[in-house]
Amino acid sequence: MNKLPVAYLLLCCWLLASCITGFKNYSPQKKYSPEVIQKDYRLLKNILETKHPSLYWYTPKDSMDYYFTYYYNAIKDSMTEQQFAWHILAPLVDKIHCGHTTVAMSKAYGKWIEGKRLPSFPLYVKVWNDTMAVTASLIRNDSIFKRGTLLTSINGIRNHELIQTIFNYLPQDGYADNVNYIRMSANLPYFHRNIFGLSKTYAVTYLDDAVEKTTNVPLFVPKKDSSKSASTKRNREKRLPRAMRLKEFRSFEIDSSRQFATITLNTFSKGNLRHFFKTTFKTLRKQQISHLIIDVRSNGGGRVGLSTLLTKYLTHQPFKVADSLYAKAKSLSPYTKYIKDKMLNNIELAFITHKEADGNYHLRHLENKLYQPKRQNHYNGKVYVLTNGPTFSAAALFCNAIKGQKNILLAGEETGGGWYGNDGIMIPDIILPNTGVRVRLPLFRLVQYKHIPEKGKGIMPDIYIPTNYQALVNGIDKKMEIVKELIKKDTTN
Repeated sequence: MNKLPVAYLLLCCWLLASCITGFKNYSPQKKYSPEVIQKDYRLLKNILETKHPSLYWYTPKDSMDYYFTYYYNAIKDSMTEQQFAWHILAPLVDKIHCGHTTVAMSKAYGKWIEGKRLPSFPLYVKVWNDTMAVTASLIRNDSIFKRGTLLTSINGIRNHELIQTIFNYLPQDGYADNVNYIRMSANLPYFHRNIFGLSKTYAVTYLDDAVEKTTNVPLFVPKKDSSKSASTKRNREKRLPRAMRLKEFRSFEIDSSRQFATITLNTFSKGNLRHFFKTTFKTLRKQQISHLIIDVRSNGGGRVGLSTLLTKYLTHQPFKVADSLYAKAKSLSPYTKYIKDKMLNNIELAFITHKEADGNYHLRHLENKLYQPKRQNHYNGKVYVLTNGPTFSAAALFCNAIKGQKNILLAGEETGGGWYGNDGIMIPDIILPNTGVRVRLPLFRLVQYKHIPEKGKGIMPDIYIPTNYQALVNGIDKKMEIVKELIKKDTTN
């Protein structure tokens, strides 16, 4: 075996030590001069204009040019990384209307914040339409904000204006903003802190027996850095049995009544899904389960090959992944060095795409290949697919492929993934060299197979099941309960 040169080993050690030192010395309060921020901004603009396949899909070029100029001119003073990412890049990227084009803080920031709890607005809420209902409170000895308490304003900003303001910082496919209601519901304190900043106290207006009242609530300030406890929790999770860890990604359960089974599928990326699908559909056949619920409400996508495989177990007709699928360029040049996994992405683009008459580089394999339904263990029973805003990307491809089949109904809410199409397939990070801020760059535009003519919507359910206030208060999964009742009616008729 060849030995590595001593100089090479010393260089590696130096680089590793430099990275560790850089992370340890990171300060979120560090400010970058306007000139440095503008340099990163111009680089991002150039990359998006030359490599993004759908920069003008929803926003015309003249409007996008206006936004590029507007946010460039907004860089007037020195900024922290957080200010640059949230107050310049996030609202800019929102104008593209691409759910896969997102902004993230630098890797150094990620290391710094790992395990920490930061001060924040003290209430978590469920958000739908213009309604905000409390789901949890961080206020000590809170006697007002019980689960279900309805809010009407925060610091004088009424719900509608507050929600729409936050939406202007969050990406989505087209105008399918149902995903952003779920994002706000998951962590309003996070978004409020990054967009509005912190207040020592918050004036919160709420309903008490249909009467509006206002009270001041304190900023939530965690008592101590919880990084050690977070590290301990991660180590404990790693020691969990593999079967328990896999349940985070997917699960399968046959109801005690044996009338139906439920597949919960939270991703198409992890969970040994090929084996999972094979054994699950084999069990369904052997057990003669006549009804199946597939829950993809929290499925943000993943590998297209795995969503295609699931479709093959359910569909009655041959299908394709896409009507069209193409990249704008055959390589990342001249910006290769600023993009993560640079060489791998260049190699893939070079070998899997072919230039067509429209000037774009098409992935003809997925445009042309006709997939056939599975013969072995194909499922022919009644299927209910639960959807919601986070149903995205490859999960949206799955929903589109099976929607309209006689024995399959989608139930829940509009998906976040575009019904007409979206961007993705290969999605590396642009790493801005001066600030380290990252922006995801989808390289392919995908137009759905047998897509609807109208752009901008998510996939609509066949059975619309909106948020139910009373179910929220009682902690009941209303969407699941309604589908179970439908199955009960099916099996008793």
